[in-house]
Amino acid sequence: MEYTVQKLGRLAGISTRTLRYYDEIGLLKPARINSSGYRIYGQREVDRLQQILFYRELDVGLEGIKEIVGAPEFDARSALTKHREQLLAKRRQLDALIANIDLTLAHQEGMTNMSDQQKFEGFKQQLIDDNEAKYGEEIRAKYGNERVDKSNAKIKNMTKEQHEEIERLSEDIHATLAQAFATGNPAGELAQKAADLHRRWLTFYWDPYTKEAHAGVAQMYVDDERFRAYYDKDQPGIAEFLRDAVRIYTGIDA
Repeated sequence: MEYTVQKLGRLAGISTRTLRYYDEIGLLKPARINSSGYRIYGQREVDRLQQILFYRELDVGLEGIKEIVGAPEFDARSALTKHREQLLAKRRQLDALIANIDLTLAHQEGMTNMSDQQKFEGFKQQLIDDNEAKYGEEIRAKYGNERVDKSNAKIKNMTKEQHEEIERLSEDIHATLAQAFATGNPAGELAQKAADLHRRWLTFYWDPYTKEAHAGVAQMYVDDERFRAYYDKDQPGIAEFLRDAVRIYTGIDA
């Protein structure tokens, strides 16, 4: 089965403009151009578009997707298994948030009592499930189940104020990192500020913090394609820049 741009766009529920843009950036090239100058897509391109849309649903940037699906070692079957795991985790997150909303509504209507702790349980569980789905396998292999389980327990016991501080720190890290990246100097004041913010962010999850582990996780951001895609989704190269800044900050060349 072959498709023109219009037919493939209707099939996938996306615009022809999006498909043309994917062609321009080399993310999804047509199988051929026919004698009338129309882009023609075959089964291979349909399957690749499906993978692209799965990654888009999981908030991976286009540059990250291009790097992932274009890698020689890319395995479509393994990727589908990962997609399924991540989407199931997303469904669990939504179920937890819906349950939290239902409990909140019942509380507001005077039908039940709800503690302040309960008001934020859904959000904290969402964070745990999201981390497990995206990075659990790699982190558990690197740091062990005990350390990861302790980190998850620490998240569950977070106060509302701690949760808000994490959100602020995350925004500050990305903003500062973007400014530092523009300077091109991982040893500069802005880059070292980003590394320090990253350390503060890690301490909400780790007990205890070590420089060796900090340098190790920064290296993992570069080595693992999903971590790298997350940091590089706005500007390719930021994951390596953060790794270099953390190496200088900790004094450890992991």
